[in-house]
Amino acid sequence: MSKKALISVSDKSGLDNLLNFLVAQDYEFVSTGGTAKHIKSLGYTVQEVSELTKFPELFDGRVKTLHPKILGGILARRDQEKDLIELIENEIEKIDLVIVNLYPFEEVISSPEGIFATAIENIDIGGPTLLRSAGKNFESITVLCKPSQYQLFIDQVLKYGYDSVEMLALREKLAIDVFEECSRYDAVITEYLKKQLLTSPVGASFNYNKYINNQVLVMPQQLSIELELSSPLRYGENPHQKAALYRLKNSTAFGFGDFKQLGGKEVSFNNLLDMESAWNIVSEYDSSIPCIAIIKHNNPCGVAIAPSPGQAFLDALSSDPVSAFGGVVGSNVVIDLNTANEMTQIFLEAVIAPDFSPEALEVLATKPNLRLITINKPNPKTFYDIKAISGAYLVQEFDQCLHNPEEIKVVTEKQVEDHQWVDLLLAWKIVKHVKSNAIVAVLNGKTLGIGCGQTNRVKSVKDALANFDFDTRGAVLASDGFFPFADNIDIAAQNHISAIIQPGGSIRDQEVISACNKYGIAMVFTKIRHFKH
Repeated sequence: MSKKALISVSDKSGLDNLLNFLVAQDYEFVSTGGTAKHIKSLGYTVQEVSELTKFPELFDGRVKTLHPKILGGILARRDQEKDLIELIENEIEKIDLVIVNLYPFEEVISSPEGIFATAIENIDIGGPTLLRSAGKNFESITVLCKPSQYQLFIDQVLKYGYDSVEMLALREKLAIDVFEECSRYDAVITEYLKKQLLTSPVGASFNYNKYINNQVLVMPQQLSIELELSSPLRYGENPHQKAALYRLKNSTAFGFGDFKQLGGKEVSFNNLLDMESAWNIVSEYDSSIPCIAIIKHNNPCGVAIAPSPGQAFLDALSSDPVSAFGGVVGSNVVIDLNTANEMTQIFLEAVIAPDFSPEALEVLATKPNLRLITINKPNPKTFYDIKAISGAYLVQEFDQCLHNPEEIKVVTEKQVEDHQWVDLLLAWKIVKHVKSNAIVAVLNGKTLGIGCGQTNRVKSVKDALANFDFDTRGAVLASDGFFPFADNIDIAAQNHISAIIQPGGSIRDQEVISACNKYGIAMVFTKIRHFKH
């Protein structure tokens, strides 16, 4: 007894080989307009959908497969006598195999000539319906939604036959693939329409804010993020944890979705986390100001700006050479020969930069395990910072703000001297990337000490100032949050801190300001907090 296959594909690759196999397996073909013509051109007999349904395609093909003769043949349960009787009563033929892939919506919108009207016409309606119907009835129906599945289907049929347990397992897997594909496809369409419609004059004028518990919600009501596998990783934070790197799908590749490795061992989960931290810090400066950051366990142990990357590296290294051993280095400028020579004097895990000079690559190649990574300047972070918690996700905007120039204010009797602003702003840019409670001390364009991740601010201040001596007079200090008590100022004064930058906002601000006035320390309020948990 012959079997029936419904075929409607935009991607016709591999179809000839599959059709040849199906003919040998006694399949009859039903197909839609363009696909039917292609099948006939290959020399196969095919029945067009309109012949089966006795109903013409409508509206330039917008309606063609949404008909009981098609959907009934797919959805009827083969183990339900009632369904089988209804098939006979309504003269509906069973469909045993559905081969459908969706309109090339992503290809259309990614084209430089992409036109909105063309994109709309490439939103598939019938395709997802056919796929979902066949996926729902996986116990009886086989569904193929990608050309890459054709050979697997052929091999499984030849090896196990149609009615085997192995074939049922394959149908289950193919059904899952269908729902994943439909979900992905819908997410792409949703994001495209958001960009096109909500930014249009009509869409932008409409208030889409939602109210929850009487509070206006400016975050999206629903958030869909489509990821694709970039590469598997050897393991996660620890060897017993499986891990992989995924990148944003259907967007222009940037950041770690488009990095290149020029040398060294395979990058690890922890390397990538540290490289992200290093890259975020050095990206606070453009290429006119060379900036080097050395990261260890996702926190900076040294950061510096200087006229050359080589000098910036040495300055950053001097901040904490013990912690820098085995660290990850980030640079916002091309690594040159001099910088490379300095880097070979210490064991490093990885170096990330916009590029490396040929001479620098030759020198760094003498360290065969050193990972050398190039990365493009990331796009503005318009997507979200997402953290997983049990049963839910926390979603926030990235912290891209440093301060509002109109809000920043010197609040002490002692004013900030002109030369101190460079160090104050460097410390303020770094503290944004340090785990809370965060304290950063800077002098002459380089960090002198960093206090991070402590449970109270006094501990962080002490950690940041632990290695200070008489040579550090004139250093400045940044705090990611306000000082709750004046005891932090006492410690700063004992270590010759000359200026402090902090958010302000404590109920004891005046107490803290008075302590600064007592010691002759200048203090700046930014009115911006930078907690990083």
